[in-house]
Amino acid sequence: MANGTNGGQAQEPEQPPQLNVLAQYIKDLSFENPNAPRSLTPTQTQPAISIQINVNGQHLGENDYEVELKLEGRAEVSGSTLFSFELLYGGVFRLTGIPQDSLHPVMMIECPRLLFPFAREIVAAAVRGGGFPPLLIDPVDFVGLYRQRMEQLGAQSGGAVPQA
Repeated sequence: MANGTNGGQAQEPEQPPQLNVLAQYIKDLSFENPNAPRSLTPTQTQPAISIQINVNGQHLGENDYEVELKLEGRAEVSGSTLFSFELLYGGVFRLTGIPQDSLHPVMMIECPRLLFPFAREIVAAAVRGGGFPPLLIDPVDFVGLYRQRMEQLGAQSGGAVPQA
């Protein structure tokens, strides 16, 4: 008796989408406190803090991808640097059962979203270790960051969107 429409053979069930974290690691970490101990004296002025976040990813093979989250920041008061930091935090992810057209957004949005809390804690600990109150970076809108980057790349390449 035939079962289904494929000549009597049972269809293999579709694999549900899966995102697995295989590894997380610090690739590069730098903290500078160039004016210590002078920079550690209390001031009445709030420091100006600037933070830049970038995401990069690459295909490693089969279903594995490396995603790098780069956080750079600086705190200044009256033009004098209190501290600066740079963190390159990476992760290896296995992405299976994800449609090809969704692979790049998942890699560039969901993977950094999983890495961010760990990177945030590393930055907070480095700043605290430098003699300052811990810097707690606000949550990041990785969807907005992805859209902004795709618009920039689309404008540079005439509308083509990169695929993973």
